Amino acid sequence: MIYDFLHRPRRLRMNARIRDMVRETHLRLDDLIYPMFVTYKKGAKTPIASMPNCFQWGIDRIAEECRRIEDLGIPAVILFGIPEQKDAEGTQAYAEDGIIPQAIHAIKKACATLVVMTDVCLCEYTSHGHCGVLKGECILNDESVELLCKEALAHARAGSDVIAPSDMMDGRVEAIRETLDEEGFEYTPILAYSVKYASGYYGPFRDAAESAPAFGDRRSHQMDPPNRLEALRQAELDDAAGADILMVKPALPYLDILRDLRNELNVPLAAYNVSGEYSMVKAAAEKGWIDERRVVMENLIAIKRAGADMILTYHAPDVAIWLQENG
Repeated sequence: MIYDFLHRPRRLRMNARIRDMVRETHLRLDDLIYPMFVTYKKGAKTPIASMPNCFQWGIDRIAEECRRIEDLGIPAVILFGIPEQKDAEGTQAYAEDGIIPQAIHAIKKACATLVVMTDVCLCEYTSHGHCGVLKGECILNDESVELLCKEALAHARAGSDVIAPSDMMDGRVEAIRETLDEEGFEYTPILAYSVKYASGYYGPFRDAAESAPAFGDRRSHQMDPPNRLEALRQAELDDAAGADILMVKPALPYLDILRDLRNELNVPLAAYNVSGEYSMVKAAAEKGWIDERRVVMENLIAIKRAGADMILTYHAPDVAIWLQENG
């Protein structure tokens, strides 16, 4: 029997050029932010076992890699520091000559246009691996915020283009905004990790940044994965406190949250395609179980489709090459 169908959606799928013309969501080089790990070890390009093709870069080599990233057309990097010494209050996090300020200076000398974002948290710098100052096993919120403000200011003074607090302490966005404004950095944007869940996807990152907590976990301040409405409240609070960009982390398990924020808030949104998401794809590709390029691009398009304006991803260098190959 021959059917006389009026509507045939396949008409617009039969030709590659027509598919391109009606495509709704596009991934661009300008959407990408590349996370990088900076270590105090001179000359280091130390492989991260749980994150294939990612490295800890020595301060004296970070600019070399950033030049490559800039040449690929990737507009921005975000830096995470691994200091030589750690202590209970993470003093190297806010030292004016700390590892991140040194890295910023090196990159700025080498790269004319690369945007340098800097993560602001204490977990990489504290001897206990938690995101703030402790009293017993409790993280003190307000005392921690004071140190985060000092860290943000140290980064801004060194030339950080965007300050990105990831700690999830209450009130830290407003406090950092006030600190930056008072010190003459009123035009330095804040990218707030506004909706950061207490996720199982962070394991490889903690290897890379050497930031695993010595005891307990981070559920006292990071969001509980079952909660959805709370995410909008968190985002609204940071928006009202002066954040310029709001971020959801992780990305893939929380695409519904990203879409909720896109529907409700008219602000730039970022999403972090985190280490666990990256490493799972790498492991499956190594086994030959998936087509790495196809799956990576599908994942990032999903993040864009859900509402992200920018994506932090360890896949960025590969994606930049693939996009350029596609013209």
